Amino acid sequence: MILQALCDYYDALARRGDITPPGWSMAKVSFALDLDENGTLRGIIPLKVRPEGAKKDFPQQMQVPEQVKKTSGVCANFLCENSSYFLGIDGKGKPERSRQCFEAAKELHQELLGPVDSPAARAICAFFDTWQPEQAGTLPYLDEILKGANLIFSVNQLRAQDDPAIRAAWEDSRAASSAEASSGLCLVTGNHAPIARLHPAIKGVQGAQSSGASLVSFNAAAFESFGHEQSDGTGQGLNSPVSEEAAFRYGAALNRLIADRQHLQTIGDTAVVYWAEDAEPLYQDVFFCAMFGGTSEVITDTDLRNAVRALAHGNPVDGTPLNPENRFFVLGLAPNAARLSVRFFLQSTFGQMLANVQAHYDRLSIVKPNYVFNEALPLWKLLGETVNPNSRDKKASPPMAGAVMRAVLSNSPYPVSLLEQTMLRIRAEQDITYGRAAILKAFFLKNREFKVPEEVLQVELNDQSSHLPYVLGRLFAVLERVQSTANFGINATIKDKYFNSACATPATIFPLLTKLSQSHLRKLEVGPRTYYEKLIGDLENRIHETLPARMSLADQGTFQLGYYHQVQKFYQKKDKGGN
Repeated sequence: MILQALCDYYDALARRGDITPPGWSMAKVSFALDLDENGTLRGIIPLKVRPEGAKKDFPQQMQVPEQVKKTSGVCANFLCENSSYFLGIDGKGKPERSRQCFEAAKELHQELLGPVDSPAARAICAFFDTWQPEQAGTLPYLDEILKGANLIFSVNQLRAQDDPAIRAAWEDSRAASSAEASSGLCLVTGNHAPIARLHPAIKGVQGAQSSGASLVSFNAAAFESFGHEQSDGTGQGLNSPVSEEAAFRYGAALNRLIADRQHLQTIGDTAVVYWAEDAEPLYQDVFFCAMFGGTSEVITDTDLRNAVRALAHGNPVDGTPLNPENRFFVLGLAPNAARLSVRFFLQSTFGQMLANVQAHYDRLSIVKPNYVFNEALPLWKLLGETVNPNSRDKKASPPMAGAVMRAVLSNSPYPVSLLEQTMLRIRAEQDITYGRAAILKAFFLKNREFKVPEEVLQVELNDQSSHLPYVLGRLFAVLERVQSTANFGINATIKDKYFNSACATPATIFPLLTKLSQSHLRKLEVGPRTYYEKLIGDLENRIHETLPARMSLADQGTFQLGYYHQVQKFYQKKDKGGN
């Protein structure tokens, strides 16, 4: 289903004219070798561009002949390569290998361009006949070129890949290569066609090889199916028969999605890409803003909220191509040696996806401190609440991050690891932030097997609840407030010393805390003392059972929610002029 969805996406992009045709690909090109008609190198043409707002130049994206899948061996690309292949030099101190690369490129270009009746083709062949690597020492931009920059040919201001005769020669070469390939039934299209021996390299996934990693590959006899062997003794593409055309289409579509840095998101170690069936980019903008809290140049915050609300209820958005019934896909890829692992692949209608995201945000909704202004807790920030702020690696656990995103988009229970990691950070830092409290509330609302009553999973304080862990959390917040009021400016409170033990073993700690509170209350003036005594008395009257010696993970989370709700209630009262 993944490959089929990507092929369909390629077809939709092709109908819009937004993707390269079969046999061609996009590459980052830094320089052009400027040749005259005799093949003499006249100079180097810089092709880097500086995007608006950027502080430096970047290689230019160009359409070039489809590039081969590189391994450790010598294998040349047609019309677009680095200095080893086009100039016979490199910056790695391996002149013998550079000479081999140059000879490989020379053989390829003379084979394809030798019969071509074109000034550009003849100039390129003449260049390979006459060029000597020793001549490269005087070239401009040499330092940059030796760092692996991609080069192309330009003959009389015409880029070689734009020459009609050269393009035709490349297409003929591809057709001849396909004719020699093994034919079979393509699992993606269902048609009999030449089967791809090697699948395209997918580039740009963080942590994977820079030269690209495969989504589909077989490289040992142990992975072969019975009878599916190539003439060279390896099963490779025959073990998962996908036609050359389908392999190109899905590879081009996936590489385009990953290259779109405005929409690519990295969650943990997972690269997340997403697309609409009809390739309308506005769907990506809306999903990016709704799921990840991003901003868009084409849609305002107000329009976004209105669009999400309408689409989540199954209604189209007037004046836009957005349709809640359009199919939408989300793919998560993680690096794994030379291959890519699929963390998740989700598909549904766009409206249902947004409805699931909206339900997730509704569960997260909780009273905020005064300094928090964001309306929602985006996924990256939610996951950041589970990370040690003092660690070098600020990434959340990759398996957990992928599982959380899958849970949000499919409206399924959250992984238990989310609760465990959140409570681990609370215990380590003794700090229940807005984000962590929101996670606790959302987790218990969705994961009903933990049996936390909904009466305590409210946006604000429920002062009528008598659920014991919740009441104990509130009582701890009140006792801490009494101490800090009685000892203004105190550096450490009972929270710093007793919070974790009060949360886990209340029967041991609360008698001590109650005794301490009496000495703190005596320091207060009559008004505040009366207020806190009534509040403490009300909470103690709600306790109708013996304090537990140990509390479960769910009860500890409920205790922490009660504490958070009560603390926020104090701040609200203070803002309104109360105690």
